[in-house]
Amino acid sequence: MARRKIGAWYRLAVTVLRPVLMASTRRDWRGAEYLPRSGGFVVCVNHISHADPFTFTHFLYDNGFLPRFLTKEALFRTFFIGRVVSGAKQIPVYRESSDASRAYSAAVQAVRAGECVAIYPDATLTRDPGMWPMRGKTGAARIALETGCPVIPVAQWGAQEILAPYTHVPHLVPRHTSHVWAGPPVDLSAFQDQPQSAEVLRGATDAIVGDITRLLEEIRGAKAPAERWNPREHDLPLVGNPRQRTRRDGAR
Repeated sequence: MARRKIGAWYRLAVTVLRPVLMASTRRDWRGAEYLPRSGGFVVCVNHISHADPFTFTHFLYDNGFLPRFLTKEALFRTFFIGRVVSGAKQIPVYRESSDASRAYSAAVQAVRAGECVAIYPDATLTRDPGMWPMRGKTGAARIALETGCPVIPVAQWGAQEILAPYTHVPHLVPRHTSHVWAGPPVDLSAFQDQPQSAEVLRGATDAIVGDITRLLEEIRGAKAPAERWNPREHDLPLVGNPRQRTRRDGAR
């Protein structure tokens, strides 16, 4: 099934959630042939709903992978959910803290151990008014350039109909289509064997997000804006509910 044993907590999550997803979604899955069958890799995907980690994991699991997500540290302190994500060996992300580098080190180690590491370049639900990918964070590029592993771009659409952003009541009826399309590895050859400068990391990140966006354009049959949304330029919080307009990171 996968490169590592599933473990009790991962198996519990699959046992509970997979039947629900099978019953409540139609699946338009494409591009699984691009997922590497040997060696570690990073898979990057757009973030549109708090339901999309489940639909995305469903795609990866049914294609033979147990992804390790970079997950906000607060979830690890949540009753029961914390036990599940910790037991499933997800990687905590300590935002805006001195421990932030721990997630990077753990992800690099996982890739080198031959695992699938899943990363949202947006780092939070997209704030783009049209729900397109935003200007990405550079973590995935750093991991890929450090390890030399492939980066697989994935676009997803439909999870926002199951659970709209920052809402709490899912809509499982009628069944919604979960579109999850993977593409060929991102061409990062122009950035390999170079110092990881801000310019190099930004260029590699833009290449990753660009491939995700092109896949999403195909799914939606629409064209993304020429300029990617940047929350820092729109007086929005960098994490959490964008309706809470006071920034929590002191960036103002």
